[in-house]
Amino acid sequence: MATNGTYRRRFGALAGLALAAALGLAACGGAGAAGGGLYGGGGGSSSSGGGSSTASGGSVNLQCASGAAVCTKTVTVSGKSVTALADTKGMTLYYFTPDSASSVTCTGSCAQMWPPLSASGSVSGAGLSGMLTTVSGANGSQVEYNGHPLYRYASDTSQSDVKGEGVFGKWFVATSDLAAGSGSAPASASPTTPGGGYGNGGY
Repeated sequence: MATNGTYRRRFGALAGLALAAALGLAACGGAGAAGGGLYGGGGGSSSSGGGSSTASGGSVNLQCASGAAVCTKTVTVSGKSVTALADTKGMTLYYFTPDSASSVTCTGSCAQMWPPLSASGSVSGAGLSGMLTTVSGANGSQVEYNGHPLYRYASDTSQSDVKGEGVFGKWFVATSDLAAGSGSAPASASPTTPGGGYGNGGY
């Protein structure tokens, strides 16, 4: 017959085994928690896939020659498909009717909304029948096409955007067939007024 001392010894041994098992489980759980917290969700990783552009320009069919300052693309303006001028990133280029081949009138705050296309030295383009030159002024050395200083529009965010077309009846998409020295709007143009942040000088 077992004595009280025997029961106490057996109970102590069982308690010791249970405690050891509990400590072992806690140790495993602790290691797992430390791994997840320190290295982020069980070793998951994230990456940022930078966008890329190609010479074809996707849906706008961007055409750029090596070293060219001005490219061409196909966009829809006032419901009509046209060959428009673009910078090397495929953003639409515009002209401002108050400008002339020797006088740039969009400077200062205007040039912040309508960033000029600048270049140093001689300029070239792809698939253009007109002439590319530069004019020096408050905006530095600005690229001209057939005597029209060229600008981007800050509100355009994609290659297919032509949001500057017709703004205040003075800003228009520069197309490959833009007439030399003409400071007038295209015959089909209709003025538009953007929603704020523009000066009284037509920008």
